[in-house]
Amino acid sequence: MTPRQDGVAEDIRGFDGALDPARADGLLTALELLRDDAGRHARLDFELLQRWQRHVLGTSQAPPLRSRPAFAKGGRERYGIAPDIRARLDACLAESAYDAARLLPLTARAARAYLDVCFFHPFDDGNARSAFLALIFVLARESIALDGVVLLRRVTFQADEPKDALTLARCIDTHITETRRRAVSPDRVPWPRR
Repeated sequence: MTPRQDGVAEDIRGFDGALDPARADGLLTALELLRDDAGRHARLDFELLQRWQRHVLGTSQAPPLRSRPAFAKGGRERYGIAPDIRARLDACLAESAYDAARLLPLTARAARAYLDVCFFHPFDDGNARSAFLALIFVLARESIALDGVVLLRRVTFQADEPKDALTLARCIDTHITETRRRAVSPDRVPWPRR
């Protein structure tokens, strides 16, 4: 089902574009690459994130995996470093793919990919944007597009808070459900009201 609008691109243009037009342009380029990668059913791993992150950050080279502990939210959150961080990240991200032997719902797999990127914090900068792109990729790989993403970009989720994982999965489900409803009934008042 085709959504009535490209909610991801619209949010990037509106939210990120208001912050910095160059930031929005980089995210839109990464979104284009992400969708191409999803169309070919690419495996989600650090290398794929790195490819998109180059555009997210507007750098000439793909940003490296961070090599030092990282801090966020004014130092309240600390992300450690370990010699096997990339292998562990790749193993976690691989679980975002559909697996008939392990029937985990799409919303849970998308939420998990988002939170894994947040938890591993693989880059020195732009990890929230990278996590968002990972979530969108997991949905796109299964031909799901959203007409809105406000709950996914304006609400903060903690990687180490079990309730947040459930809340994020519910937010993803809400966006999928509402996108489908509006695609069938385009005259319906958009949700959420602004």
